[in-house]
Amino acid sequence: MGTELNFDSIRPYNDEEIHEVFERLINEVNFLELIKFLYPNFSTEQFLNKLLSIQSIREFQTEVIYPYVKEVLRTTTKGITHSGMDKLDPNGHYLFISNHRDIVLDSAILNILRVENGFNTTEIAIGDNLLIYPWITDLVKLNRSFIVQRNLPVRQMMESTKRLSTYIRQTLTERNQSIWIAQREGRSKDGDDRTQVSLLKMLNMSGNGDFIKNFEEINIVPLSISYEYDPCDYLKALEFQMKRDNPDYKKSQADDLKHMGAGLRGRKGRVHFGFGTPIKTELNELKSLAKNDQLQGLAEIIDNQIHNNYKFFPGNFIADDLFTNHTRHINKYTDEDKSTFLAYLDEHISRIEGDKEFLHSCLLEMYANPVKNFYTNDDK
Repeated sequence: MGTELNFDSIRPYNDEEIHEVFERLINEVNFLELIKFLYPNFSTEQFLNKLLSIQSIREFQTEVIYPYVKEVLRTTTKGITHSGMDKLDPNGHYLFISNHRDIVLDSAILNILRVENGFNTTEIAIGDNLLIYPWITDLVKLNRSFIVQRNLPVRQMMESTKRLSTYIRQTLTERNQSIWIAQREGRSKDGDDRTQVSLLKMLNMSGNGDFIKNFEEINIVPLSISYEYDPCDYLKALEFQMKRDNPDYKKSQADDLKHMGAGLRGRKGRVHFGFGTPIKTELNELKSLAKNDQLQGLAEIIDNQIHNNYKFFPGNFIADDLFTNHTRHINKYTDEDKSTFLAYLDEHISRIEGDKEFLHSCLLEMYANPVKNFYTNDDK
């Protein structure tokens, strides 16, 4: 049944299509303006000549995307570390389900790490709400992204969900191609990372076996993404205030672009990617449960790995102590750490107008929640 579905509306581009796409992009004024901003050391003519010489998606990623992301990481982070990747097979396929902090960099850093450790890049799930212009769609599909369609009428949504589920399963099992997808729609604004059961329902739709077989074959690996500083934290806090003051408030496309820019340019401190282990044997523990309970149980298994593999920095412990008004983590940071973190929060809050006390509380909770989740698991 899956082979009857047409994936052209959502799939990434392939090597045979890239020059047709390049021809569209070089005639797009906004794309050319973006190039001047992203690659200031190249003239537009130099960049376009380089672009037109590229013959494959892999070459596009390694020659265009990789150097830019590496430069972003060099100038805005204090280094990228990772754990658990040595337990994964470079020749295997994995569905990385991760918490989500940054619109652009979460998947970009994952692919940098994979390339530098002898793996192929993953395909990337991206919501169509971010595809504000056709040229942005072209650009992300060149970077091996596939489209998650949202806000469709009910009947179309069912068809779209089935297509997406089948595309993901075939990509993993038939093409042996790994995929990254966030554990929930959109980013976690408050740092309380939880896998949406609706995501797991979507993944299960395309399976032809029972619950265990369906999830064994897609090979889920939970992934924990930790930023010492989230450059969009103050924008996320402001969004909470806007929703507090107007329950109907919705972020605009212009806001999404602002978040993308802040995420790329803002300082991030140290960054860590914690790879979990493939979820296989744990599925048997869910065998006797009702279907909805199985999905909820799987969500909790994913969450436990994400929470347990999270990398904490002093700010997380400081935030938890201050937010909950205790000192249980006081041995995990210094007075200097505390003054540095509080100065960072004050500087970010100063960038926006609003209820300073509320915004400060939002930021503390955002950095504290991963600590709360870690210590809640198994009563550590």
